[in-house]
Amino acid sequence: MLWFAKWLRLILAWLDLSAFTLLMLLLARLPVTLLSAWYPSLFQAWCRCFVSALGVELHIHQHHKHPLPAQYILIANHPSALEDVGIPAFFPVRNLAKEEVRNWWFVGRIAEAAGTIFVKREEKDARHAALLNMIAAVNAGHSIALYPEGGCKGRRLWDKFLYGAFIVSLETKVPILPVFLHYEAQEAFEWAPNTTLLQKIGQIMCSPNKVAHYHIFDPLEASQFKDKDDYSRHTYALYLEWQKRFLE
Repeated sequence: MLWFAKWLRLILAWLDLSAFTLLMLLLARLPVTLLSAWYPSLFQAWCRCFVSALGVELHIHQHHKHPLPAQYILIANHPSALEDVGIPAFFPVRNLAKEEVRNWWFVGRIAEAAGTIFVKREEKDARHAALLNMIAAVNAGHSIALYPEGGCKGRRLWDKFLYGAFIVSLETKVPILPVFLHYEAQEAFEWAPNTTLLQKIGQIMCSPNKVAHYHIFDPLEASQFKDKDDYSRHTYALYLEWQKRFLE
């Protein structure tokens, strides 16, 4: 009977997500001026519903010694596509996402309506425009989330962090909130080249272990660093330590 209960729960979760998604798509047709006040909160609930439908258990580990600030620039490593819904499921943030996400089946329209900032990574002017949009969002009082590796680089850290998050923090004086992510079934969650969104959803759902760990550490204040290089190097060194601690 356990297998029956498991599949019944899964079916009900996907029916719930389907109905919620239809509602979100209908609401996304409203003017942006009407959506901005309440749609992001609804988006957060939708992300939680999506994570539940996938059967993923998100475990939050609070390593920070003090309460989190009201506003922050969240950064994280980016091994999987799950972060696009996993991070906003728990954190009230506006994501930075690659332009291709805008065209993802049903996800893109909802993410756009929720205030996601999109960037064409290959174009210098587009990257600069995204940077200005992030600064504007933070100055408007929003928290944002981005991935300083510049995309999904695999289950281990890339060889450096890009400067975007650190420039935004230095310009706005809003602290960076570092979050380190790891999945117990790393191969199933890892975003591999030439993988479609539907394929990755299937791989996650079929994973023998769907536990994800989100480790939250103390915020980093921009005033502690002399420039973006110093800020980036220090933060990358922290992530290397956490990678060794949690993955090796």
